[in-house]
Amino acid sequence: MASGSSLGGVILPIMVDKIIDQSGFPWAMRGVAFLLLGLLIYANLTVRSRLPPSPTPWNLMDFVRPLREIPYLLVVVASFLFFFGMFLPFTFIILSAQYHGMGESLAFYLIPILNAVSIFGRTIPGYIADQVGRFNTMIATSFLSTILVLGLWLPARGNIPYILFAAFYGFSSGAFVSLAPALVAQISDIRQIGVRTGSMFAIISIAALVGTPIGGALVTNEGGNYLHLQIFCGIMMFGGSVAFVAARWALAGSKPMVKV
Repeated sequence: MASGSSLGGVILPIMVDKIIDQSGFPWAMRGVAFLLLGLLIYANLTVRSRLPPSPTPWNLMDFVRPLREIPYLLVVVASFLFFFGMFLPFTFIILSAQYHGMGESLAFYLIPILNAVSIFGRTIPGYIADQVGRFNTMIATSFLSTILVLGLWLPARGNIPYILFAAFYGFSSGAFVSLAPALVAQISDIRQIGVRTGSMFAIISIAALVGTPIGGALVTNEGGNYLHLQIFCGIMMFGGSVAFVAARWALAGSKPMVKV
């Protein structure tokens, strides 16, 4: 399911760009709205619940209580820090590529490239996680994202490094989207998966909300230079990766070869 949004991330930017060129911005937005309306109508008419719904009274403490568990708390902290940095390349890769000399027409396709490879990043790591452990896979892909930001995006100059970064980062960051709910499910009672997943995403959404404005402020403060934004992105993702290691330690101790 998560890979579907990546497919949309390939189609929609190209679709919007072409419609704007031919019919203007208002009709581009109408076209997107009609497309999404049609897809949502189909989804709502065909989706079925595996089990009949059983409504329960809403209780705020159901969302707060899981934070008392150390492994869950560490997963939330890790995801919060990782979310702080994860969307910065999505937002600024085109602008930073143009800043370093990439042509506008080519830079536009960096996001479709990133999202196209993210389709594989949201599916293949899930299969690998079933073989070697979900926490193990998340740790590996999180550190890979950090390395790509600091080791490839930060020093990138020219077209080829940016295209390579978009492709590799699309894969590594896509893994987070599909694996984060799986981590929560692994450490939760099956009856509490929905509440605990919702609680995590409610908290980390704050990081997604404020991360981009902070990144923009860093660029503005540097007179248009993206260096401090890239460093901030890498540090946040590194902190999230370390917190995932701590969560794994809380579950399995210092046994590196255990499937977790």
